[in-house]
Amino acid sequence: MTPEVVRRHYLEAMGITAWASRYQLPNARPTEACEWDDTPATPTPPRERLQALLDDAPAPRSAPVETPPPSEEAEASTSAVRALLGERSEATSKPAETAAAPTPSEAPVAKEPLQFRLSCVCIGGRWLSVHPGEMDASEQRLLANICQAAGIAGGSLPEVMFFKWPPMANAFEPEDPLEEAREGVNAFISGAASRQQWQLEKILWWGADATDPDSQSLSKVLDVHEEQSRTLALPVWQAPALDTLLHSADAKRNLWPALHALAQDWPVPDRDDH
Repeated sequence: MTPEVVRRHYLEAMGITAWASRYQLPNARPTEACEWDDTPATPTPPRERLQALLDDAPAPRSAPVETPPPSEEAEASTSAVRALLGERSEATSKPAETAAAPTPSEAPVAKEPLQFRLSCVCIGGRWLSVHPGEMDASEQRLLANICQAAGIAGGSLPEVMFFKWPPMANAFEPEDPLEEAREGVNAFISGAASRQQWQLEKILWWGADATDPDSQSLSKVLDVHEEQSRTLALPVWQAPALDTLLHSADAKRNLWPALHALAQDWPVPDRDDH
C-alpha cells in the first residue's frame, strides 16, 4: 500500500473526509497516482481500519544496514493518531524516567585496631586476676601479699601470663576494632582455661582508676556493666591498679574493706572431721 493510501486512511479516521487534490499550483510537483480500494458493502468503521493499519504495518522490503531514527514528524503523527484512539502507550504518555545516577559511595576508611597489653593470674583455678600492661616483679609481690593478707589461696600465685593485642602488627584491618579485640581476649582466656582446666567464677579487674592507654582500652574490651563483664560473661570485682596501691598508703587503706568482703566469697576447702 502506497503512502498516499495510508495518508487518506489517516485523514478519514480523523474525520477529514472532504480532502482532495483539486488544483495544481504552478511549478508544483504532481500528485502521485495510486490505486484506491473500493468501499466494501459493509463499511468498517474508520477507527477499526486505522487500528488494523497500525497493528498490521508491512515489513520493510529489505533490511537496511543501519536504520535511521524516526523523524520527529512521524512520531508526532503516530502519537496524534493513538491519542484519537484513546490507546496512548506508556512510552508516549509518560516521560521517560531517567534513573538517577548512583552517587559514588565514599571509600570506607580503615579503622586502626586497638592496641593494648594485659597480664593475668588465675588464683586457685577460680578467680582470674586481670591487670593492664605487663606486671613487674614489685606488682607481682604486692598481689601475692594482698592475697595472703586476705586469706585467698594461701598467698601463693602461679606464673603470670601476658597477652598483647593485636597479636601481629599489620595482620588485618578490622571493620570493628573493638569487637575484634573483645573476641581476641575472649579466645585467649577461654583457651587458657581449657588447657589449664580452670573453673572461672570471677574476674578481679585491677585498673579501674587508671588512665593509661592500656587500662582505657582494656576497660572497653572487658565491657563491664553492672559488675558483669559482657565480653567474658563473668562477674567482675574492680579495684585500683597495683601501681596505684604501690605508691599510695591511702589507696591501700581504702581498699581493705572491699578486699575483706571479697575474701568472704573465697571458697573454703572441704575438711575431713575426725
